[in-house]
Amino acid sequence: MAAAESSSADASPEVAPVLPGTTVVVRDGRSIYNGYRGFVQRISGSQAAVLFEGGNWDKLVTMPLKTLEAS
Repeated sequence: MAAAESSSADASPEVAPVLPGTTVVVRDGRSIYNGYRGFVQRISGSQAAVLFEGGNWDKLVTMPLKTLEAS
């Protein structure tokens, strides 16, 4: 039992899955949306449609899943 506990402690931390309805932050230094927080509306393959809302504007942008971090 101790061996199983030590191996799980060495594993990398769990990453929260990005699913529709998840709040995400964009982590892509090349994107103008870097640091923006939005809501995942739908997922298709390796892309996600993310809704950004800000004051008097809303924008739906398709982004690669690898650039999104669940928050």
